[in-house]
Amino acid sequence: MTNTRDRFAPPMSADERTMLTSWLDWHRGTVREKCAGLGPGLSSAAPLPTSPLMSIGGVVSHLRWVEHYWFEVRLLGARDRAPWSPDDGDAEFRVGGQRPLADLLDEYDAQCARSREITAKLELNSSARTSGDAERPATLRWVLMHMAGETARHNGHLDILRELADGRRGR
Repeated sequence: MTNTRDRFAPPMSADERTMLTSWLDWHRGTVREKCAGLGPGLSSAAPLPTSPLMSIGGVVSHLRWVEHYWFEVRLLGARDRAPWSPDDGDAEFRVGGQRPLADLLDEYDAQCARSREITAKLELNSSARTSGDAERPATLRWVLMHMAGETARHNGHLDILRELADGRRGR
């Protein structure tokens, strides 16, 4: 898969790299599938009283910046360009709730393409250039597994938010 606009089922049998990247790409494609045809203005709705930042746009923005963080910042050691800060650790959700969904999805697609480029150049055992506090650096293998889980979990959130926004139920 070369973009998140198409969603293809991962192969039932393949080498480890193909399985990891195929599953992550399937979950990435699901993000766009969950957002397809959403009416204008509905992506900023935060219908859960206990989660006032949880909107469709916020989730898409969060996923974009998490891709940036793990592939560019952690694996490559690049500067973190995300909107979050020590004073506002949820800024990407806030920003995502205020921007057009089409723009957020295009930025997510571009970030996923960048992540694929990085993945193609590294071995699965390649260690990240940076690590969190007192952690051993993650490997590309770990990042791919983590991102598949992270994206799948947020697709569940998108399912719920989409149903609350316009009644559409997921596939």
